[in-house]
Amino acid sequence: MSSFIDDTQYRDLIMGLNNKVHLTDEKLITGINFDNAATTPPLKCVVEDIIKFCPWYSSIHRGEGYKSQLSTSLYEESRKIIGQFVGYDENNMEVIYVKNTTEAINKLANILCCGKRSNSIVLSTSMEHHSNDLPWRYNYSLDYIEVDDEGRLDIEDLKSKLERYNGSVALVTVTGASNVTGHKNPIYHIAKLAHRYGAKILVDGAQLVPHAHFDMKPFYSEDHIDFVAFSGHKMYAPFGTGVLIGSKEVFNQCGPDYVGGGTISFVSHDLVKWAASPDRHEAGSPNVIGSVALSCAVEKLRELGMDNIDRHERALTKYATENLMRIPSVILYGDYMNYKDKVSIIPFNIEGIHHATLAKMLSYEFGIAVRSGCFCAQPYMQKLLHATPEMIKENIDAPKEKMPGTVRISFGMYNTFYEIDRFLNAIYKIVMNKTYYLNKYNYVDYKLV
Repeated sequence: MSSFIDDTQYRDLIMGLNNKVHLTDEKLITGINFDNAATTPPLKCVVEDIIKFCPWYSSIHRGEGYKSQLSTSLYEESRKIIGQFVGYDENNMEVIYVKNTTEAINKLANILCCGKRSNSIVLSTSMEHHSNDLPWRYNYSLDYIEVDDEGRLDIEDLKSKLERYNGSVALVTVTGASNVTGHKNPIYHIAKLAHRYGAKILVDGAQLVPHAHFDMKPFYSEDHIDFVAFSGHKMYAPFGTGVLIGSKEVFNQCGPDYVGGGTISFVSHDLVKWAASPDRHEAGSPNVIGSVALSCAVEKLRELGMDNIDRHERALTKYATENLMRIPSVILYGDYMNYKDKVSIIPFNIEGIHHATLAKMLSYEFGIAVRSGCFCAQPYMQKLLHATPEMIKENIDAPKEKMPGTVRISFGMYNTFYEIDRFLNAIYKIVMNKTYYLNKYNYVDYKLV
């Protein structure tokens, strides 16, 4: 297939794709990165924009020097660029800069805590990254929407819980796309349901926004998204920034979770008056270079067209999945044939090889970077692996390299069918020579749950 399709149109846009990596036999080979769900390499235009900007970098806000004025202008303009990329309602919403999605969700949890009712409920789901689970365990009554046997969200369970709590749900917080299976959630349908019961919705957009078209929609729309969080490092701008986007009114109802420079409009020994949001939520000197990087990345993605990127990545996912299914001993997880409703993530195992060992084999023997483990979503992984309560208890104190899990491959827009062919050949070679590779890597018979 790779010889008939031109799938290299994005490769010249990305840095580092031709870097050689060492194998165990000391040979050098062009590395393959199939770990894009964890982080992505930078766009060349992002690095170029940073280099152009660096001589003009200065402290922003309140500085009267030319460089400070220029830096401030670029920083504030970048908010609009990023907000418009996800279709925010500029009159009612704003962009708060943070380090990453994790900080964004923690920040929203702190903000919403200010105005919460004593009996308010947060509904998370059983497929969430820990970052969209753990922050809600403090200061909130938390319940989980279930997933089915294929790892898909149970919408009927969402309806049931909204009805049961009868107006007490303050927030439904859900991943736009799972970082384990790639499953997309029907976020606009969920938004309608949440709003019908007086709740707001947060979408963890870390895996969805870089790979598919996303639109928050106007405030007056029944299916609008109230809050979204995502990270630059997962969308080709790995320079330490992310965003929380949502309601100006909500963001102004609470003081900052971090206090200090930039968060205030007036201070005396007896009084503090907080600055308006977003300043009140961006304590200290902000990451101006990160904002330049992320705004450049989203402009390039907009130019390329998110639908085009989505279509290319789904083709890669379909090709890889269908060919993995043909290799003996390969186990795939989730609703893996439903390419339409997922982003480019594939979790799998090989019978008889622990996931951590397999990841090492792919890297050290074939120069292919993947990730293995539970991907910061242990309850979801336990469901996918059909772990019993006894099995879960057994693994509480297990070191990470021995815990059950899967290998995960995840594609970016720059990956190609040729790279997938190299990966498939590597998997086939490992399966056909399992004993040899297991002996080489001193395999210990850890159980795959």
